[in-house]
Amino acid sequence: MSDYKLLIGGQLVEGDGTLEVINPALGEAFVTVPRASAAQADEAIKAAKAAYPGWAETPFAQRQAKLIELADAIAADGDNLARLLVQEQGKPFAEAQGEVAWTEGYLRHYATLELPDRVIQDDEQAHIVVKHRPLGVVVGIIAWNFPLLVACWKIGPAVLAGNSIILKPAPTTPVTALALGALCRDIFPAGVVNIITDDNDLGPHLTAHPDVAKIGFTGSTATGKRIAASSADTLKRVTLELGGNDPAIVLEDVDVRETALAIFNGAFLNCGQVCLAVKRAYVHESIYEAMCDELARLAQEAVVDDGLKQGTNIGPIQNRAQFEKVKGFLEAARRDGKIIAGGEAMERAGYFIQPTIVRDISDGHTIVDEEQFGPILPVIAFSDVDDVVRCVNSSEYGLGGSIWSKDVERAAAIAERIESGQMWVNQHIAIGPHIPMAGFKNSGLGVEQSVEGLAEYTQLQVINIKR
Repeated sequence: MSDYKLLIGGQLVEGDGTLEVINPALGEAFVTVPRASAAQADEAIKAAKAAYPGWAETPFAQRQAKLIELADAIAADGDNLARLLVQEQGKPFAEAQGEVAWTEGYLRHYATLELPDRVIQDDEQAHIVVKHRPLGVVVGIIAWNFPLLVACWKIGPAVLAGNSIILKPAPTTPVTALALGALCRDIFPAGVVNIITDDNDLGPHLTAHPDVAKIGFTGSTATGKRIAASSADTLKRVTLELGGNDPAIVLEDVDVRETALAIFNGAFLNCGQVCLAVKRAYVHESIYEAMCDELARLAQEAVVDDGLKQGTNIGPIQNRAQFEKVKGFLEAARRDGKIIAGGEAMERAGYFIQPTIVRDISDGHTIVDEEQFGPILPVIAFSDVDDVVRCVNSSEYGLGGSIWSKDVERAAAIAERIESGQMWVNQHIAIGPHIPMAGFKNSGLGVEQSVEGLAEYTQLQVINIKR
């Protein structure tokens, strides 16, 4: 019997099957968790549907208070949750503690948000009000890179808006979500929050179910497209936060050492497994040699190890499938460019790859054009900003990007030319619960975070009264 349980209808229950969870630093299972069947997925939907009317009628202030309770519970269980994150996801313990703190902070900010009625006409002819109504049953499907944070990116706005939710974590990182379920059981009315696990087999069942009103998904573009197709027959609402190939464009006037450190951290956070990470760096030719040398030094000095070991900077790739994919990117980098740091999978247990810097590479090669989602950074020299803008905008992705320069006005003008949902100047991955997050092109549909993200979990309704 597992220490972890599914959360269905306010009850912590065993699954109809089980699932082994691999610790990526060891390459072996560290825990067995319950696995839901299609019948249990239907039970979760039924419970969420039954809970929805009462929750939708619950005063908004009470729903806000429940998010504060959840934030308090996460803070109280922070050390345990951080350790679980390291064991199942692989990130260093300090990053895991950061994810717990971010999760708590996001929930506390969600609890401050409101969607008040808006009066658009009030005169002798009519009284017209725009309202936001909840949608019903929501399904949240999340990726394996931030299992706790992204879970609450779905739960927070969904339940605040008055919906009930079924959360399905990635099968390689279900443990933290199940621990979160135990906290939710004691906070929310039965059926408002349900958490089930699978082995990548329940997604189509959930997304096609007629009683589900909306899908909130974070993950790959390929999976996002399948979810959109599966949802089409019932015209479900979808919010899709998908992949990216984020550029960092470095102009000639930067402080090389300072900028290299910031870009390195933006590229190798969570072993590069961040949708908004720096995936390609375009560096002006006048500082190209110095920037490559500094990035290579940082990569060589990084401590790559089990995230539970003190001093670890970079942990393992999260799962074997991604590990093999990233090794393929290393082969492409070796073939098409010049590797000046890293370049190898490490000879040890687990899924470790050396942080890798690739120079003398250009657009048109796999390592530049595709999202690596691993610890590899290609560095491309440029002389003309217009050429870089053209190259960047030719990508199928448009999630984020950054411009680096001492001339902030010039950098901001370049940022406005880039087709990406988030553009930063002299920073990268500067996100927050008060900042809307959206993607251009194949990087997604809809918005997450802030009031715009909350509104995605509602149906706009107009009440028009004739005087």
